[in-house]
Amino acid sequence: MANWADWDHIVKIDPDKTLVEGETYEDVAATGTDAIEVGGTTGMTEEKMERVVDACGKYDIPVYIEPSNPASVVHSDRHDGYLIPVVMNAGDVTWITGAHKEWIRIDDDIDWSRTFTEAYIVMNPDASVAAYTQADCDLDADEVAAYAEAAEHLLGQEIVYVEYSGTLGDTEKVAAAADILDDATLFYGGGIHDYDSARTMAEHADTIVVGDLVHDEGVDAVRATVEGAQDAHAATADR
Repeated sequence: MANWADWDHIVKIDPDKTLVEGETYEDVAATGTDAIEVGGTTGMTEEKMERVVDACGKYDIPVYIEPSNPASVVHSDRHDGYLIPVVMNAGDVTWITGAHKEWIRIDDDIDWSRTFTEAYIVMNPDASVAAYTQADCDLDADEVAAYAEAAEHLLGQEIVYVEYSGTLGDTEKVAAAADILDDATLFYGGGIHDYDSARTMAEHADTIVVGDLVHDEGVDAVRATVEGAQDAHAATADR
């Protein structure tokens, strides 16, 4: 079984942003989150990525790189692997196969045994990732479900990621993706800012992802979202 199959919660750290004053990556690792992803949409460089990976890799928690461009990939024994986005609803095919081809072309050191993909469905038209990928975010629940099903059964994706970056998503659409999947793990990210929002989205998604929260509010806020996700999944398991 893949590592992420049992994850309730992920913290995504943007190397182009700072932590709350006085907090450390050790504090982030101690929130109870199941894993740390390192990545961001803009401003990514190899140097920034390497700095955060080295800092987070000291602690007993899985660390994965999620690169937004080939130039931000680092090779290190400080992290567990790579989660490579494939944007299902991208208008620019660069973010379906083009950037991936370029990474393979310029990088002779890819460790395929540690490299996995995430089938993104980008849903917030105002997010930088939507502009970056020219994503078609005007999708109804049936279309979201169809993208999720295509990801799992046509493309063999083990992770489907519904991304509302910057805003809390439509639970009907997230639930539609969850209901259609058989074995793939459903990640959800976007707008989770407290216990209640985390619990609400975790009632539908297998794994919730918080990003801006760790940079804007800090580890106490992150810890509350961990509790919300865990409580949602515990309640589901008891039914």
